[in-house]
Amino acid sequence: MFTCRNQSCGAQWDQSDVVIKNEGQGLLFRCPMCGARNYVERFEGDDGSVLYEQMEGRPFPGPVAE
Repeated sequence: MFTCRNQSCGAQWDQSDVVIKNEGQGLLFRCPMCGARNYVERFEGDDGSVLYEQMEGRPFPGPVAE
């Protein structure tokens, strides 16, 4: 189960509910409800199946304004 990282959304989705793709900054899915980017990592299961796991702490915070 994936959870949207957008603080105002927080919707939960099964992998079958989202489209995982690379938009140039790594693998991610866009929340079907709010459109926020949520990053995932790709793994292969013991049986050769493709698995995705949501990455903690991503997206990374941007630079601190001075």
